[in-house]
This record gives sequence, C-alpha cells and structure tokens, in this order.
Amino acid sequence: MVNVLVNGPAAWNTMIRVPRLPEPRSHMMFAEGHHDGLGGTSAGKAVTLAALGLDVTLATVLGDDAEADEVRAALAHDRVTLLAARARAGRTERHVNLMAPDGSRVSIYLELPAADSPTAPAVLEALNRADAAVLDLADSSLPLLAAARDRGVPVWCDVHDDDGAGEYARPFADTADVLLVSADRLADPRAYLQARVDAGCRLAVCTRGAAGAIALDADGWWEVGVAPVERVVDTNGAGDAFFAGLLSGLLAGLNTAGALARGSAVGALAVTTTDLGAPGVTADQADALARSVDVRRV
Repeated sequence: MVNVLVNGPAAWNTMIRVPRLPEPRSHMMFAEGHHDGLGGTSAGKAVTLAALGLDVTLATVLGDDAEADEVRAALAHDRVTLLAARARAGRTERHVNLMAPDGSRVSIYLELPAADSPTAPAVLEALNRADAAVLDLADSSLPLLAAARDRGVPVWCDVHDDDGAGEYARPFADTADVLLVSADRLADPRAYLQARVDAGCRLAVCTRGAAGAIALDADGWWEVGVAPVERVVDTNGAGDAFFAGLLSGLLAGLNTAGALARGSAVGALAVTTTDLGAPGVTADQADALARSVDVRRV
C-alpha cells in the first residue's frame, strides 16, 4: 500500500466569486456567488490523493473552534489520517478568497495559526513509513525537510508563486526531489526550472493555467497540454489537484509522460467543482481524461 505524508495548512475559508479582481480604489461591486468550504493547500492535496487511492497522513495545525470541526468533517475519509497540532491561540486558519473567472484571486488571511509544540513523534513515525513526503510551505515543514532527507524519503514541494528571489521558499526549492511552481511571478520559468534541475531536483514542473505546463527532468523538456473539460466552475485548488495527480501517477508506476498527463487531467477535473482540489476523482476517471492530454518532449 502506498503511503504519503502531507504536512502543511488546512483551513476553513470563505470563497467569493467576483467578475474581476477589485481595483485599488474605494468602490462597490457585486459578488457572483459565495460559499464556505475546506481550504489550505495541504488539505487540497490530501483529499485528492485519498480519492486517487493513496493512504495519506495529513499533519497540520487546527484550533479548538467551530471552524476546526468543519475542517475535520471535510477531511473525513477512510484513507486520510489527520494529525492536528493545537493552534497556539485556539483559532483555525481562515481566509477570504476573492476569485475571478480568469483564475486570478486575492487571499485575505483572517487567521494564521501557529503551534507551540515541536514536530510530534506521530508525524515522524508517518514519515518513516512514507513513500513520499509532501512538505508544503509552512514553518512546521522546515524540520521535516532534513528529516526526510536523512531517511531517504523523496521530498515533494509545491512552492506556488515563488519568484526565485524570496527567502522563505528557498529551503523547500533546494531540498525537493520533485518541485511544482506556478508561472504567476516568474519572469523566466525555463531558467527557474533549469536552475532547480541543475541543483539536483529530479523533476521540476511549472503550471501555466490555461496554457498547460512545462516540465524539466535530466533528459530534457516536456510540454504538457490542458485536459479538456466542458465548463470551468472554480479554479481553487487546481494546482493542488495537478500535484496530486502527478504524485499518484509516479507512485503508481506511470512513466513521466503518463504522470504529467494524469496531473493535467486531475487539475482539469478540479475546476469543474467548487470543492477544494478533486475529492471526487478516481484514478480510472483521471486516466481516461489523461488520454486526451498532449504531453511531448520539446
């Protein structure tokens, strides 16, 4: 059985759909819809990996408030084991996300919790039996980077909109065996990926929204097309779903092209629902859609 440790944020968020992101001036606009739901990049990866058939341990920080109860309920799955440290102030992470149809968004943090305790023994035990460690951008992930490396556990990192210059993402980018980044703030995505592979990363991937993705491994470049879906409902968590599809594909024994195609497919399925990531996807469903994804060496 494949086991994955995921460490990082889980939140309870309010998502507000707007026709466009607001301009930096005082004005009024009308929402096109809104809902509350599970948030946090690590939670999105965990529920999608579980749906794809992997056993997942999610290590995160939660409060003892009503929002924590909502998060726990949303994460309830036979394949998800939740290890939640208590937030110092008892408050669960919360955001208000303004989301536009083109996929752009603004996240307003209402609560950003921290835990008092060091890495729990249960998290290290989960790391010991993990086939991969997904270490998301969070203070609690920092000691796990070295711990995973010491144990020979492959490290997967999603550095989101890293621009290559900021300090916080550096240890994650430097440690990752497989790296995912968004093109949003990269002046030269190819140079960024090349630098990561030159530094020892086995596979570096840059997602580009509706333009698909590019990837680099030791043998060269990949161009990854977009899986076709009839309607885009909500782009929240699409990157997490791509990541989960790629990880599940490689751990299932797919070659790089097949895993990249599965990542594209799961990411596309994520945008057809208001759920975070793709918690309703199956591996068979993803692989059926992946057959329509053009993945090629360039």
